[in-house]
Amino acid sequence: MKRLSFVFGLLLLAVYAFGQNKKPNIILILADDLGYGDLSAYGQEKFSTPNIDRIAANGMLFTDFYAGAPVCAPSRAALLQGQHTGHTYIRGNKEIQPEGQEPLAADVQTFAQLLQQAGYRTGAFGKWGLGMVGTTGDPLNKGFDEFYGYNCQRQSHRYYPTHLWDNDKRIPMQGNDLTNRVVYAPDSIQAKTLTFIHTYKDGPYFLFVPTVLPHAELIVPAGEELAMFAGKFPEKPFKGSDYGPNAGPGYTSQRQPRATFAAMMTLLDIHVGQILDALEEEGVLENTVVIFTSDNGSHREGGADPDFFKSSGPFRGNKRDVYEGGVRVPMLVQWPAFIEGGSKSRHVSAFWDIAPTLLEIAGANKLDKTDGISFLPALKGKKNQRNHDYLYWEFHEQGGKQGIRMGDYKAIRLNAKDNPDAPIAIYHLPTDINEQHNIADKHPELVEKAKKIMAEARTESALFPFQ
Repeated sequence: MKRLSFVFGLLLLAVYAFGQNKKPNIILILADDLGYGDLSAYGQEKFSTPNIDRIAANGMLFTDFYAGAPVCAPSRAALLQGQHTGHTYIRGNKEIQPEGQEPLAADVQTFAQLLQQAGYRTGAFGKWGLGMVGTTGDPLNKGFDEFYGYNCQRQSHRYYPTHLWDNDKRIPMQGNDLTNRVVYAPDSIQAKTLTFIHTYKDGPYFLFVPTVLPHAELIVPAGEELAMFAGKFPEKPFKGSDYGPNAGPGYTSQRQPRATFAAMMTLLDIHVGQILDALEEEGVLENTVVIFTSDNGSHREGGADPDFFKSSGPFRGNKRDVYEGGVRVPMLVQWPAFIEGGSKSRHVSAFWDIAPTLLEIAGANKLDKTDGISFLPALKGKKNQRNHDYLYWEFHEQGGKQGIRMGDYKAIRLNAKDNPDAPIAIYHLPTDINEQHNIADKHPELVEKAKKIMAEARTESALFPFQ
């Protein structure tokens, strides 16, 4: 009997060791235009996000994490390439007619491709925006075995679109047109997301969930989420215009924009909860890395009111700004097998660090080119975490903007395309988190340092010329 107990104990140890050594699943949830202050874990008080907060409770909250850019496409390129926008192939939103955006080139390497090579099943469900079906930037050509959702980010401005894409097949949303709303796309995409988790429960898999919530247009199905907030806030109705045949600019009118935004955030939180519940149901929550973040700061489109909700937290600016409010975003990471629950990190990091981190976790090959530094030591609470000398952004709209985070200081140059020698503002973030007091005159040495970085951190792009 003792011998049987001993053998059984050895078997249990073997099973435990196998589970610990098995490659973890990876889920990366990317919200769209969600600001630093839009989660209750980061101070939101007008609505709550209890499911997203579960990731913080079971993992790590980052206070000083940054998106790849202050708008969509270049931020996602920075994420997938592991490079900042001084080096990424896509550096701005560049539209292609009748549908799609400038595609990632054939020789652009993404970390999803390396995860594929390392034996991961890969799926992307949501908004792509980096190359139309059949182009070199098609998600199926950039490391994903499966894709379902909006290929074109212009189309994703409609929550009741005429169609979505299932790999290379155009899927009509039955009943949706410019006036009729039947199929709410985020619900359709969420169903595919959950199916992926259950289908590939044995792993390992990489699941990319670039949700469109809470991007404008502001609209949500009439239901429990909207009922929670209807009449709760003072409202200023938004008067918009519907989209043209090619889904051009313009947003649907909204009588209750504040209630609708809160309802959209609540729906996003519900979707995250469903993902976590599915992992628990399949018994893989312990060895699954779950990351939640946003592609840029809070937005003002379609009647959104980031001032009312304090969506940028304590920071200045919103989407399209290189001030903190445009680029500093929430990041929560859970991996119960290795990350201490309820922990917090002030490690300064950005989108281009996610690729080397996940590749290290997966035991995959490194990117050929990267500006990133793995933050795996920070996740595990180790003391040997490498730090960046600086973080760099360049933004090609509104006259051209450059931003640098260097230690406790932030450097910003505006109107840089017309004037490469435009003045550089310097802000000391610990004492001026709202970037209101330019101290460049007092610190000429920091101005010179920033000027040198702005010149040397980047290479010129023929596709997105800057200077």
